[in-house]
Amino acid sequence: MNIMPRSRARGFTLVEMIVAIVVLGILSAIIAVFIRAPILAYRDGVDRGEITDQADLALRRMARDIRLALPNSVRVSGDGSHLEFLQTRSGARYLATEDGVSQDLVLSFEDTAKNTFTALAPPASFSRVVAGDSVVVFNLGYEQANAWAGLDASGAGNIARITARADGSTVLPGMSSSVPTVQLTLSSNPFARQTVPLASPDMRFQVVSGPVSFYCQAGADGTLNLWRAWNYPINPIQAIPATASRALVATRLNRCGRLFSTATTASQRAGLVGINLELRGRYDSARAIRLVQQVHVDNTP
Repeated sequence: MNIMPRSRARGFTLVEMIVAIVVLGILSAIIAVFIRAPILAYRDGVDRGEITDQADLALRRMARDIRLALPNSVRVSGDGSHLEFLQTRSGARYLATEDGVSQDLVLSFEDTAKNTFTALAPPASFSRVVAGDSVVVFNLGYEQANAWAGLDASGAGNIARITARADGSTVLPGMSSSVPTVQLTLSSNPFARQTVPLASPDMRFQVVSGPVSFYCQAGADGTLNLWRAWNYPINPIQAIPATASRALVATRLNRCGRLFSTATTASQRAGLVGINLELRGRYDSARAIRLVQQVHVDNTP
């Protein structure tokens, strides 16, 4: 009887394993070279898309607010890092002596003791006006026609705080039916204390809720951020408010300088606010994006 010899099992030798590892390393390196570039490009593309969306949203928000600025109230700091303006809630036409109505209804520019007047304003347009807001008449942006300056030592100025409002209706001369009106009570009548009464030629006025700021400031980690601030007192001198409600508008700004600019055409009583927003991504390899927008401000008081 023949017995077949038992064969010995063979495995990889150390040399073969080293060769296999080297070959796999070479192949992995080659694959990584081709894969790395698309992965980095995808990462940078996502990063760029995020900061573009952030910049676009910030521009839209600022443009919406700036369009509500009180005429001739927009001001920009010297380095262009801080934009500030008085934000309007509403506006209407006040009744005057020329309308042929009772003196009890008109906004007086002569009687300092008369602090009530009636405005032609549908209640819907005044739905957001509350006590604590301010009435501004004929804001030209200088001397006693400057809402930023407030009231002088004699109590004269073109801005007065609202203490009460009442909706109603009034029948005007020559009309057969009543029209919606709003009666406003002011804390004082600074318009009658002006050296030269500065009534609006169109008998218009605006209601402002207060100042609003957009400013660039470095965070604790050195990152430049764009903030929106509101709910703080009117200050004749422009400065970043020390105490205010604020919200973050954009992060990782590339620079603060020349962020805002203004240009005014006096003959047209119109102004342009320029916004030059430049943001950088999370990674140094991604290029910064820059969006520019101009917002028209109607400076007709």
